Amino acid sequence: MRAHGIQFGEPTIDLPQLGGWKDKVVSQLTGGLSGLAKKRKVTVINGIGRFTSAHEFAVTCPGDEPDVCVPFKQAIIAAGSQSVALPGLPDDDRIFDSTGALALNSIPPRMLVIGGGIIGLEMATVYLALGSKVSIVEMAPQLMPGADPDLVRPLAKRLGKQSEGVYLDTRVSAVEAGPEELTVRFEGDKAPDHAAYDAVLIAVGRSPNGHHIAAEAAGVSVDAKGFIAVDKQQRTNQGHIFAIGDIVGQPMLAHKATHEGKVAAEVAAGLKSGFEARVIPSVAYTDPEVAWAGLTETEAKDQGIDYGKGVFPWAASGRALALARSEGFTKLLFDPATQQIIGAGIVGPNAGDLIAEVGLAIEMNCVAQDIGLTVHPHPTLSETVALAAEAFEGTITDLYLPRKN
Repeated sequence: MRAHGIQFGEPTIDLPQLGGWKDKVVSQLTGGLSGLAKKRKVTVINGIGRFTSAHEFAVTCPGDEPDVCVPFKQAIIAAGSQSVALPGLPDDDRIFDSTGALALNSIPPRMLVIGGGIIGLEMATVYLALGSKVSIVEMAPQLMPGADPDLVRPLAKRLGKQSEGVYLDTRVSAVEAGPEELTVRFEGDKAPDHAAYDAVLIAVGRSPNGHHIAAEAAGVSVDAKGFIAVDKQQRTNQGHIFAIGDIVGQPMLAHKATHEGKVAAEVAAGLKSGFEARVIPSVAYTDPEVAWAGLTETEAKDQGIDYGKGVFPWAASGRALALARSEGFTKLLFDPATQQIIGAGIVGPNAGDLIAEVGLAIEMNCVAQDIGLTVHPHPTLSETVALAAEAFEGTITDLYLPRKN
């Protein structure tokens, strides 16, 4: 805010206090879950578990607590996933995954993030804000592979200015642990041969835990990668055993898992239910945030799907200008024949909140007029959704665009 007339002293970071605040938030959330379980008379057993048969589950409990064998008529597997480890790296505390990064044990002066996907970029954003000099290496030709390139561009531009280096089309060939620093060797035309870092974060994806719970002992089919196939009712190949979340496949997102869990519980209780979400929003909690829902432009082009597009640049948004964050934009995709919305992408602050409206619009089969004629509050970032719909229709007055026939 210094550029806008508000002066501050140099910030200082009390890392133990910051970590304590983070732990307090986590504890409050997990404590709330424990309270809900108690009120709903759910028995909670803590430990490491595995199937021993199609109707029994064994739990090894921590400490001196006795192990438990749990017989069941029905089961829901929600065993999640874990960070993928890179082979051949030294065993060193200065090399960690996203779980270790969230422990906030230290602020490394220089840090390398291996993996330019959503998790890697989220962690890069955190440590840049804490004061680390961060570099990012990604094997693909763009950050956040799979997302529309135009959505990623504002984030990539900002990271390019804030970070020490962003190396695309580059792989890490070796990491050597020295007493003072980690020496990382690169293979890529635009990357250095090697560089030294104080810490290395591994964020190259997540692997499902299908092979860690002895699901085969219950007759549940698990593929080579650890995924468990399910139908629309979340049933596995064993009709009395269900599975939800990361372990059943992409996208590996908590909000998808929540809805799958409700479906599995309802079906197990004898209700007629199924997981039939038309869209599952994706959000990168970076700075700026990147969010999309429904069909992406990349998917439409790859699949030969015809689409129309309406884009509203945040440089024309009074709220974005007041926030000094005008680099974002809102993009909506429509079926040209029906005018129905089929996809959207938003980049900018609070994009993850804004994308929810579009998800509902797709679920409700809204056409462009439904969105454009809905009165949005001004001045807000939410009105950029309506203005993008108007841009598609050719009725927008906030921008000059050639009128469509």
